[in-house]
Amino acid sequence: MPTNSLHSLDVAHHIHPVTNLRRHERQGPIVIDRGEGIYVYDDEGRQYIEAMAGLWSVGVGFGEPRLVEAAAKQLSKLPYYHVFSHKAHAPSTLLAAKLTELAPAGLTHVFFTNSGAEANDSVIKFVWYYNNALGRTEKKKFISREGAYHGITIAAASLTGLAGNQKGFDLPLPFARHATRPHHYRNALPGESEEAFADRLAQEIEDLILAEGPETVAAFIGEPVMGAGGVIVPPKGYWQKVQAVCCKYDVLIVADEVINGFGRLGTMFGCEALGIEPDILVCSKQITSSYQPLAAILMKDSIYQPIADQSEKLGMLGHGYTTGAHPVATAVALENLAIIEERGLVARAAAMGEYMRASLARFADHPLVGEVRGMGLIAAVELVADKATKARFDSVGKVGLKLFDRAHNHGLIVRAIGDSIAFCPPMIITEAEIDEMLRRFAATLDEVEAWVKAGMPDA
Repeated sequence: MPTNSLHSLDVAHHIHPVTNLRRHERQGPIVIDRGEGIYVYDDEGRQYIEAMAGLWSVGVGFGEPRLVEAAAKQLSKLPYYHVFSHKAHAPSTLLAAKLTELAPAGLTHVFFTNSGAEANDSVIKFVWYYNNALGRTEKKKFISREGAYHGITIAAASLTGLAGNQKGFDLPLPFARHATRPHHYRNALPGESEEAFADRLAQEIEDLILAEGPETVAAFIGEPVMGAGGVIVPPKGYWQKVQAVCCKYDVLIVADEVINGFGRLGTMFGCEALGIEPDILVCSKQITSSYQPLAAILMKDSIYQPIADQSEKLGMLGHGYTTGAHPVATAVALENLAIIEERGLVARAAAMGEYMRASLARFADHPLVGEVRGMGLIAAVELVADKATKARFDSVGKVGLKLFDRAHNHGLIVRAIGDSIAFCPPMIITEAEIDEMLRRFAATLDEVEAWVKAGMPDA
C-alpha cells in the first residue's frame, strides 16, 4: 500500500478507467504533476518522455502558453453557456465554420459533444433519426470491425471491437456487427497479397450486408488507421473497396478520426491520407490537444437535411449535452488549430513520423520484435515469442505489460496494447527527442528480453 498521502487517498477513493483495480490497490498511482513540451514530471520530480501524447492527443505538447491564455481569456468573458434553443456564442460558431473549412469536402454541418465516445454515441442516434425521417425504420445496424475503438458509452462500446471493453458489461448490443480487423500481418492467409487481402475483407463486408439484409444496415464505421486496436494500417486499396461496397447498398461511411485527425497521419485528416470520402466524420483529442474536453461530428448536407426536416416535424431535435460546444473548450480549440496551422505541425508530423518509423524499423531484427508498423506520427512494435512463426506469447499481454511498467524506470511512457507497444508522441517532437525516446525504449526492450529469457518470473 502506498505511504504517500496523495497516493493513499487515490487508492482509497479514486476508481481508475482501463485499470486492474486490485493491482492498483497493490502498487498505487504514478502521480503526474506537470508537463512541458514532450515531457511530463511526477510528484517526485522524475521526468518521462510522454511517447503517447497523453492518450493519443496532446498534439502541441504540454504547457503551451497560448492555450492557457485562450482558456483564461474566455473564462473571464463567458465561462459557460449552452447552445440549446437557438442560443449561440462566438467560439463554437467560429469553430464550426473552421472545421468545415479544414475537413474533407462536403462535410458542412457540425454538432459538438464533450468526448469521442459521446460523439460516436450521437452518430448512432443521428443515423437512426435520419433513417426514421426517410421512412427506413429497419435500417439501423452498424458494421464495425474487430479491434476497433469507438468509445465506452453503451452504444459506442458496442461498436468497439475489443473484448476488454465489453466483457462483463453485457455488450455489444444487437445493432452492432463486427468484420475482420484489416491487419495483414496477423489476418492474411498464407501467401495472400495485401490487395487480395483487401479484396477478401471487402467481400466479407458485402456478404455480411447481404446476410443481414441491406434494408437493415445503416452504416459502416471505421478509424482510417486503428489506434487502440494496435495501430493497424489497412492494406492499400482497402478503404476504396469498402466504400464501393457501402455505396452499392446505400450504407453510410462514418470515419472515426478521434485519433487520426488534425495531423497525426501527416495530413489534416486521415481521410486525406487514405482516400476516404465519409458521409460523417468524428473528431476529438487533438482538436484541443486535450487541454479541454471536446469532440465534433461533421456531416454532409444530404444527412443534415432529413434530420432538420424531422426536427421540425417532431418539434425539436431532442438531443444535446449541457456542456456541448462549451465556450472555453471551443475557444481553446480555435487557438490550438491556429497553432497547428501557423507552426506547420501537419507537415512536421509527416516528416517526424517518417523519421520515427525509420528509426523504429531498426528494431525489426530484435529477437522479441515481430512487426514494426505505422503511418504518419503513430507506430507500434509488436512483440512475439517466435519471429519465424509469428507465435504470440502464451499469456498474451504479459510481456507488453512488463515493458510498459519497466519503461517508467527508463523515463518513458508508452502504451501496451496486448503485446504491441504503441508510440504517438506530440507533433512538436524533434529528431533529437525521437532519438532519446528510442534510446530509452531500446534499454527497456533489452531488459524485457532478459526477463523473457529468464522464464518471465512474476517478481
